[in-house]
Amino acid sequence: MQERGVFVDHVTVRPWALKVLQVLAAVFRRRKQPLGRSWRMDETYFKMDGQWKYLYRAVDRAADTVDFLLTSKRDLAAAHRFLERAINLHDLPEKISIDKSGANTAAIESVREDACVDIIMRQSKYLNNIDE
Repeated sequence: MQERGVFVDHVTVRPWALKVLQVLAAVFRRRKQPLGRSWRMDETYFKMDGQWKYLYRAVDRAADTVDFLLTSKRDLAAAHRFLERAINLHDLPEKISIDKSGANTAAIESVREDACVDIIMRQSKYLNNIDE
């Protein structure tokens, strides 16, 4: 815009960018290739603006991203919300590999009970290294 002689503040562009990014995200999700049925799920934490944040993420066997979620809490509710959202976007996986996280274990167990399906859960701190 500046090359054309129009001076625009970043605050003016931000609302437009937020609207466009939502549309682009929906288009990219529709065009995304189907994912594998074996997922690796993990969470990590880092400091952002002086506060600890937790990033839940899952990838398939080919290291394609299934989904991710940034939260302020690391608990059962956050893990369940992440897993439900990933399943709604990509259907039920056959296997999920996780580390020894109690929240992830409880979230998978609750999804198993709610959906009455058998998702194989593998727990090992080495199996989901592709995620890290």
